[in-house]
This record gives sequence, C-alpha cells and structure tokens, in this order.
Amino acid sequence: MERLDGGSAVPPRYRGAIVALGNFDGFHLGHQAVVGHAVARARAEGRPAIVGTFDPHPQRYFRPDSPWFRLTTMDQRQRLLAEAGIDAMLVFPFNAALAALSARGFAEERLVGFIGAGGVVTGGDFTFGKGREGDVSTLAALGAALGFSAETVAPVRLDGEIVSSSRIRAHLREGRPADAARLLTRPFAIEGVVQHGDQVGRTLGFPTANLSLANYLRPAYGIYAVRGRLADGRVLDGVASLGIRPTFEPPVELLEPYFFDFSGDLYGQTIEVQLIDYLRPEAKFDSLDALKRQMDADAARARALLAR
Repeated sequence: MERLDGGSAVPPRYRGAIVALGNFDGFHLGHQAVVGHAVARARAEGRPAIVGTFDPHPQRYFRPDSPWFRLTTMDQRQRLLAEAGIDAMLVFPFNAALAALSARGFAEERLVGFIGAGGVVTGGDFTFGKGREGDVSTLAALGAALGFSAETVAPVRLDGEIVSSSRIRAHLREGRPADAARLLTRPFAIEGVVQHGDQVGRTLGFPTANLSLANYLRPAYGIYAVRGRLADGRVLDGVASLGIRPTFEPPVELLEPYFFDFSGDLYGQTIEVQLIDYLRPEAKFDSLDALKRQMDADAARARALLAR
C-alpha cells in the first residue's frame, strides 16, 4: 500500500478512486466502518480505494499548544489501512493553504483536481473547508455538481454509546486500556525507537527498553502489563512503567517495558508496545530495595494476567 503526498496530483492509476475521507486517528470501529464501506464499493465497481487523511491533525494545527492526543502514528495508520484493503493513503499536509480553502475549493481542487475522485465516503460528523463551513450535506451537494458521489456511514455503537476517539482517549487517561481496546478492536500501542537510558533497571534485575512518548496521547501514568512486537516480528510479554519515574531525579517521561525471558540488544530498533492492562499508579519509593520488591510483584502479576 502506497503513501501519497496530498499536495500534488495522485498517479493516474488511482484516478477515479473511491475515497474514504477523515482523520481516522486510532482507526477504531467507527473508522473501520467508513473505510470498509469505501473498500466494498471500490471492489464492486472495479475502482481503487484510497484513504484521504491529514497531517498534522487539524486540531493540532489550530491549537499547537494543546496536549498531545494522537492514538496512532502515520506509520501505524498506514499498516492498519493496508490490512483493511486500502490501496493508497493520501496524506494532505494541513497547512495555511489548506486551512484557507473554502468547502467548494477543497472539493474542486483536492477531490476533483488532485484525485479525480469517483466517490467519497465519510462519517456523519465530517466537516471541511475554512471555518469548518462544510458538512456531509455540503459534500453531497458539491459531489452532485462536480461529478462524484458522496456517502455517509452512520456512527457505530457499542454498549449503547457511539464509538469515538474521545471515548478511547478518556479510557486511556483514566487507566482503562482494556476498555479502549474494545473500541479500537486491538490494544492501544506506542511505537518508537529504543533509546539509551541510565540503566537503573538493569542494576535492579529489570533491564528495560526506553521509549519516548513523542506525540502520543498520555495514558494514565503507572505500571502496565504489556505485549511488545520487536523489529524481527517476535511478540513478547512484559511489564512496563509509563510516566516520570518519581523515585528518581530528575523526572523523565518514558515508557519503559521489561520483556520477560528476553536477553538481547534492542538499542536503535523500532518496537511497538501494547498496553494490555493497568496494574497500579506510579509511586515514589524510599529505597531501591522497596522498589525492587514492588517490581517483582508487578512482574508476577503481569505474567499471570497475560497468561489468561
């Protein structure tokens, strides 16, 4: 599956595509319904299926000082979309030029001019154009005038509530990764390059792989049962600290997974760490012996939870 620059025309082989349009951060059940509808229609009509998305997220563009809230990186999203059957991910750079486009200008310039879209599929809450002037009814009217169809997929409900990225973020911030996973259809996962740390974990018998939280949403700080996917495809169970390590000075925000029964050098490798269950909040300990006893207990509990 290709990643395309939304600032220029797509290759001819993708002209006439059915385009699933939205941010799709997290690619949860609702997003999957929109993309699945686009793929099904594209296959039925013998057309390519494209996702059109935005980077940075429009909220981040307009509120650059807002807290980090991303649920997936573009690399993670690309893999998820490929698994869903999408042929190409078209990433529109969200910049001043795009923000200034009217709803009609976006439809004419980007959907018709750059893509030559045969059809567009969105969720019901999709908005576009300067000042968010356009909605799904605007898109349908523009499609009728400009020669592409526009379809809206109804929200997906689970347990009587609409599945949304905001619900997922709330679950993660409140230490409920299993609830977030139900809406995502997979555990929330942080991907990053393993960094060199101060190696305190190694001296305590728990050598960890240190990852920056980068632009991800900050889940509840604390200790988690985790599952890691290494660069070579191996999947390992483990326990991780996510937070600022209050026992040590100065505070450093990290995700520090310790993988059970693993020995090897992960420095410089890109790994993905899934948050499976929340064990406890992070805490400050009076001594390294007390910390080590708690780490032993956390590891034993994580092993038991992950073995179920």
